[in-house]
Amino acid sequence: MSPVITRGADLPADAGHVAGRSSSELVSHIAYLARVLKTPIIGRIWAELATQAREEHWSHEEYLAAVLARQVADREANGTQIRLAGAHFPQVKTLEEFNVDHQPSLRRDVLAHLAGCAYIGRADNVVLLGPPGVGKTHLALGLGLKAVQAGHAVLFDTAIGWITRLRDAHTEGRLAAELKRLRRYRLLIIDEVGYIPFDSAAANLFFQLVSTRYEQGSMMITSNMPFGRWGEVFGDDIAAAAMIDRLVHHAEVITLAGDSYRTRARRELLARDPAAATRTTPPATGPTD
Repeated sequence: MSPVITRGADLPADAGHVAGRSSSELVSHIAYLARVLKTPIIGRIWAELATQAREEHWSHEEYLAAVLARQVADREANGTQIRLAGAHFPQVKTLEEFNVDHQPSLRRDVLAHLAGCAYIGRADNVVLLGPPGVGKTHLALGLGLKAVQAGHAVLFDTAIGWITRLRDAHTEGRLAAELKRLRRYRLLIIDEVGYIPFDSAAANLFFQLVSTRYEQGSMMITSNMPFGRWGEVFGDDIAAAAMIDRLVHHAEVITLAGDSYRTRARRELLARDPAAATRTTPPATGPTD
């Protein structure tokens, strides 16, 4: 017995029949189909591409591929903008803007590997360590942007911002729900761990965040403190060790060294213009911390 095919209630009986229709009828019909399919780009560009196809003698398959490619490109671009807004980056920084020559400790092949975002698919972590001003935040923002462009949901905040978020959720009795909600993000970026010590309650909340992400979703953490001093940050060497163990089990740990970009820029300015020491100078344009 042949399968019974039912027609959607909103689809006209002759929706599939186009032969013999006038040009104006076809235009209206294509506009209708584009609305039904929710493909506005197709509705706008099909005629332009049809003209190009006739002039350049495209095959039917080439024309169809061109139309669909334009729709997909627009949808992906819109998706990138939505993900970028949802990431809450304080500013947009790209990896291409980062001066790797000022960071000889940073291997270019490692940076290129991370830019490919394969670590996110494995739920691996990235930890960026180093003193203030060496570009940790710039790298985190640049890698976060690469993740957004690759189609991943990303969420950025400082360590204090994350603790505030988790503390509020705990106070309102929805911590478990908040931790579950955060699983929708493939990458969480936690900036500036170590600048301000955590109290015991904050350390416990942070540990819960790390634990729920373990082998489930990627985290990227920047810190001015080496791992050996994380006990000072979290107020407990044992808790810090347990947290580090979960973070680095599947992680790329990068330790940056050297002078602060701001300090270097100031020193270079004074070398060129000693009188600048008595003037107010604009901030350096190098990477953020």
